Amino acid sequence: MTNSSLHPITNKLTLTPWFFNSSQPKSITSTHTQASSLFQVRVAISSDLHGVSQIIAESFHSRHGMWGWTFPLLRLGIYEDLRHRLVLPDPHHICLVAVDSIAGINHVVGTVEMTVRFSDSWTHIGKSFPYLSNLAVNPQYRRQGAASKLLKSCEQVALSWGFQELYLHVLENNQQAQRLYFKLGYRMYKIESHWNKFVFWQTRQILLHKRL
Repeated sequence: MTNSSLHPITNKLTLTPWFFNSSQPKSITSTHTQASSLFQVRVAISSDLHGVSQIIAESFHSRHGMWGWTFPLLRLGIYEDLRHRLVLPDPHHICLVAVDSIAGINHVVGTVEMTVRFSDSWTHIGKSFPYLSNLAVNPQYRRQGAASKLLKSCEQVALSWGFQELYLHVLENNQQAQRLYFKLGYRMYKIESHWNKFVFWQTRQILLHKRL
């Protein structure tokens, strides 16, 4: 077995199925722009879990209002789910984190997960495909290039897994996220049906697709 590493000359990514067992953070991407030079992307390790769960919870759940008291429980649930996924021997699951290269390699500011799914009723793709989820950035670090760098890193990983495309969901009312995805080359694949919007009072999801 070889470890996941960044080739010193070609700057190409090499990954192995057991990267989660590594005790040292592994850098994934190189610097492309001045904004993104603030961040480095690496594979998540166990010591990142508290920071990652906090960022995801703050990005997808409100700490205020009548349900604000549930926030610590939601954060704990996210922590336990992620901890379980990180130790599973799945060669096609990865959690990446963006770290502030100035503040230090352990200062997590953003995260994303990618796994390989198989044909689902909501995709009708008919084959396995890499799927992104839980893209989240600390509010203090948004619009500085962290999300773009995480997404670009996922493209490198998907290619190293032998795939030529990526899929993800975005909420219909999340215009800011949609602008980012469209800017990076994602295109609409499918809009979810209306039934969940009226039954559960939720915003519809849009399935986006990018060919690498």
